[in-house]
Amino acid sequence: MSLNLYKLARPFLFSLEPEAAHDLTLSQLARTQNTLFDSAYSQPWVPDPIELAGLQFPNRVGMAAGLDKNARCIDGLGAMGFGFVEVGTVTPLPQPGNDKPRMFRLPDAKALINRLGFNNEGLEAFVANVKRSQFRRQGRLLGLNIGKNAHTPIGKATDDYLIGLSGVYEHADYVTINISSPNTQNLRSLQTDQALDSLLSALNERKQALAEKHQRRVPVFLKIAPDLDDDQVAVIASSLLKHQMDGVIATNTTLSRDAVQGMKHGAETGGLSGAPVLAASNRVIRLLRHQLGPAFPIMGVGGILSGYDAVSKIEAGADVVQIYTGLIYKGPALVHEVAKSLQQLAQN
Repeated sequence: MSLNLYKLARPFLFSLEPEAAHDLTLSQLARTQNTLFDSAYSQPWVPDPIELAGLQFPNRVGMAAGLDKNARCIDGLGAMGFGFVEVGTVTPLPQPGNDKPRMFRLPDAKALINRLGFNNEGLEAFVANVKRSQFRRQGRLLGLNIGKNAHTPIGKATDDYLIGLSGVYEHADYVTINISSPNTQNLRSLQTDQALDSLLSALNERKQALAEKHQRRVPVFLKIAPDLDDDQVAVIASSLLKHQMDGVIATNTTLSRDAVQGMKHGAETGGLSGAPVLAASNRVIRLLRHQLGPAFPIMGVGGILSGYDAVSKIEAGADVVQIYTGLIYKGPALVHEVAKSLQQLAQN
């Protein structure tokens, strides 16, 4: 939707229960993408190419994973002006996620809390939807985000990630390993030293085999949490370099509630996203850039609700950015605003 159309639609959407509004929006995107009706939300294209992880990104603003878990709306999201779109998180088998209600708005903080729990239709349906999309044929990039099933013991999590990597590899421009959602029990324990070393070693071995099989190298990114101290970030950075990972996405949602104490829904369990995450995400990006050096690819995500916020991510050390919650509060015009701000930054 254009800015004016979204201003008209938002009061109605915000009158609905958050997950109902989410599902309605995705249904409409799926129904209208690649038709004349996508003009209701399409945005002017902003070229701002950058080479990263061996890929040519058409501009530096992407759609973060989590909005379109089943890859139903890739082309609709692409019409909004994203240079790259990331969909998922997908798990090997379908799963319903956590009990409802599991999504909450905090409008005063321009934030959301969700505890969805990787609700998705599974890898087979996900890949079928990806194959139907036209987005990659337009020269833009598609990231596919993979996770583990809730019923898979954490000790066998690597098996799920290997299944996911094998399943999405040939259909992706890059693959994201999500070990940082707070809504799957013990998932964030995979960010610790020994567990991360074991996971990345297995993934790297599988990635090499898949590259030989498909005669094509697909970069693999790791998505991490904002709730990490300096030493934990240093451990992750060391592991990324040791295993020659292609990049890192910083960050996922936060467990901190400092910025939303006393607000309605502020004490709900789950991951907090939106404006309150900006500073924490930028802190992790700065630490990563210091640890990883100037050339290691970093995607910055968390708390972008304006072009200014996006610029702060680049200044912290990110190469490109992703948005999600900002899209819900500001609408598709935010994509154009962010892309334009980053284009101007690159030209200065």
